[in-house]
Amino acid sequence: MQVTRILAVRHGETAWNRDTRIQGHTDIELNEHGRWQARQLAQALREEPIAAFYASDLSRAHETAQAVASVHDQPVSTHRGLRERCFGRFEGHTWAELESRWPEDALAWRKRVPDFAPPGGESLVQLQARVVAAVTELAARHPGEQVLMVAHGGVLDILYRAATRLELQAPRSWELTNTAINRLLWTPEGLSLVGWADTNHLQRGALDERTA
Repeated sequence: MQVTRILAVRHGETAWNRDTRIQGHTDIELNEHGRWQARQLAQALREEPIAAFYASDLSRAHETAQAVASVHDQPVSTHRGLRERCFGRFEGHTWAELESRWPEDALAWRKRVPDFAPPGGESLVQLQARVVAAVTELAARHPGEQVLMVAHGGVLDILYRAATRLELQAPRSWELTNTAINRLLWTPEGLSLVGWADTNHLQRGALDERTA
């Protein structure tokens, strides 16, 4: 059986990442450091065979994917299924603000209650269904090939859980670093994990920043 190799990447840093503000579907662009991360990622993957480049339609993910695709002289295709979880009224707030304004909702989020959805937002169950369906749809197009998928922290969390068969409520012990390289395999039976959170390209001096 031919497998699809997936390079799954979280977008570069944004100002809201730095401020620990919840982004969700709010379209926040990369900050200067995030663009540097995207350039470093592009250099790290410049020799990788990549058949297709996919990204969430939010600009922070699309711009990150575009940095890599440009090195390969290829376009980026967007897919709404790769969007971050919709956090409804939580978006734009910090964790401290959530605990202060909506303590019960904040506790349900902290405890990862699977069917809890912030008002106007998605539950973890809904996010899981959306993300797994989108990744399955895209990966099934490329048996025997490798593809890049640039998405968001919540999406990457779902993919890790799907690949390792962890429940939605299991505590997270893995990193979701901006532009870290994560490697997965997909077959019709599902996802499996190859490697996670490779950040060698983000170490200052690991790549020549002047050419990145």
